[in-house]
Amino acid sequence: MTSKKPKPATRARSLPDLRPIALLSLIFLGLASLALKAEEEIIKSHGFSYYGELSYPADYQHFNYVNPDAPKGGSISLAAVGTFDSMNVYARKGNADSLASIFYESLLGESLVNGQQVQLPADTFGEFYGLLAHTVEYPKDKSWVIFHMRPEARFSDGTPLTAHDVAFSHNLLLDQGLKSYADAVRKRIPKTEVIDDHTIKFYFTDGISRRSLIEQVATVPVFSKAWYEETGARLDEARLTASPGSGPYVLDDVDVNRRVVYKRNPDYWGKDLPINRGRHNFDEIRIEYFGDSTAAFEAFKAGEVTFRAEGQSAIWAKGYDFPKVKKGQVKREELPNGSVPNSVGFVFNLGSEQLKDKRVRQAISLGYNFEWTNTSLQHSLFAQRTSFVQNTDMMATGLPQGAELAFLQSLGDVVPAEIFSEEVTLPHTSKPDRLSDRRNLRRAMKLLDDAGWPVGSDGKRRNDKNELLTVNFVVNSVSSPNLVAIIENYVSNLKGMGINALIDSVDSAQFSTRRRDRDYDMIYGGYRSFQDTGTGLMQFFGSEVAPFSLFNPAGFSSPFVDALIEASLATETLEEEKASIMALDRALRHEHFIVPTWFNKDHWVAYYDIYEHPDEIPPFDLGQLDFWWFNAEKAADLKAQGVLR
Repeated sequence: MTSKKPKPATRARSLPDLRPIALLSLIFLGLASLALKAEEEIIKSHGFSYYGELSYPADYQHFNYVNPDAPKGGSISLAAVGTFDSMNVYARKGNADSLASIFYESLLGESLVNGQQVQLPADTFGEFYGLLAHTVEYPKDKSWVIFHMRPEARFSDGTPLTAHDVAFSHNLLLDQGLKSYADAVRKRIPKTEVIDDHTIKFYFTDGISRRSLIEQVATVPVFSKAWYEETGARLDEARLTASPGSGPYVLDDVDVNRRVVYKRNPDYWGKDLPINRGRHNFDEIRIEYFGDSTAAFEAFKAGEVTFRAEGQSAIWAKGYDFPKVKKGQVKREELPNGSVPNSVGFVFNLGSEQLKDKRVRQAISLGYNFEWTNTSLQHSLFAQRTSFVQNTDMMATGLPQGAELAFLQSLGDVVPAEIFSEEVTLPHTSKPDRLSDRRNLRRAMKLLDDAGWPVGSDGKRRNDKNELLTVNFVVNSVSSPNLVAIIENYVSNLKGMGINALIDSVDSAQFSTRRRDRDYDMIYGGYRSFQDTGTGLMQFFGSEVAPFSLFNPAGFSSPFVDALIEASLATETLEEEKASIMALDRALRHEHFIVPTWFNKDHWVAYYDIYEHPDEIPPFDLGQLDFWWFNAEKAADLKAQGVLR
């Protein structure tokens, strides 16, 4: 009996395992759903703010603070002290007139304040509204932005302003503008796309904070591509001609070092837009140049200058007793100022070898007596500035706590230990009854001794290389007599400490050059104000651009501050952002690279009684060249009296 061989075992045919495919399908569907959701979250608006809220609706008719029925006409003249040799504010050399950027507009609107472009409107902060663009479009993650432009926009020469001009201007500033600006922007904005003549798209780098990027591209001044290509002009070269802009004013006359006249363009394309209603009311703006501040004030008294924003306490206190004021022909007002004051003071050049030691800087700071200066030279009209965000709820106080403490702790070991254990740095106090405060003098002497600068037999401080401790103040020769007196008294105290303190007075052109080149030990200057986070903070305080940034007169750099700014840019809520700014204020004050001086909580203005302004001045702009207006009847009356020509 033969046995059958067992059949080899066979596997039952099984259905293919569809689970991986199903999983992939689910993932694909999920991603598609997310993409669709992201596509649905495209934001289109008539303006932009980082947190998405706008005070003015799409159908707003004008800003709340303007007089929409303000008459057009008349002129206003202001004084400038010093010289100018250019009408191009973007040139790397020379002195440009302070209003020479008045010709240019941006996609979202700005205003001109003291020669600097600032955001609109002046009664809100962090909000921007359409000017050259009528609509802004961006995804929720702000990875790109599209601007839809107004087809009616025109340059002053009548040629259309298009998206090609916007792209050209963006690239021109990168190629021929400030290096610190270009370096920062190139890293964050890698691509620009002109979709059509009136649509432009900007792409932002992956993996970085989107903070301030939309505002950055939205506020680039727009130049005429055709004009630059036809003339061969460069953005970085001084010239007395101005490229055509699209703004409400054009250049009328230039008399070098004497006068610049701007006139309102009657054919201005945007005069009827809601953003412009009640604004740009003067037919003519004149800037009159004078050799010194005394001559400028005499010109105001004579009526050659008709508006004066007063910056000198001595003149404000005692200078306005001339007959025209007493008769009411010249008005004198103190108007509220809600802006954060610029961080001005005596700036240390951290590139100077002797000033790299913080103890030396602290000792030199102790030589400045704010209380005596304010009482004896400034008629007690100023308050002392303590903070980089003065008079806001973001000023650092005491020891870090709450949200600020949590933010600092999140930065790790880069934070110096003393930031947590020492109270925030405050300016020293001095006795007002005498220039030299002996208590502060003793503190300063010890700091200098500890830093290796003992006093020799001749009363001068030298180091172990027998080098004198020298501090050179560079001063513009056209500075006000009051500022010169303040510096002279400060220097007197430093000499009393054994410091070889010098004052180097130079003309305006040399002063500009030396300021750009940081050819000084100390200079009266400072940093622009800020009250929110943004990539501009890197130009002020970032290490990468510190060697050459014109916005960083101290040449300050710090890995701690670099990390702090980067973390600030990554904050996602307003509370976190405010905590980061408070931490930044604490860190900057800790580094001690500027001796804080004074600030004024009000605008001091004097003007001939031919101008009018809204009853309420908005917090962020005095607006004398923006929303004030001319009263023709009052002007005729003053001319009839012989007060004005």
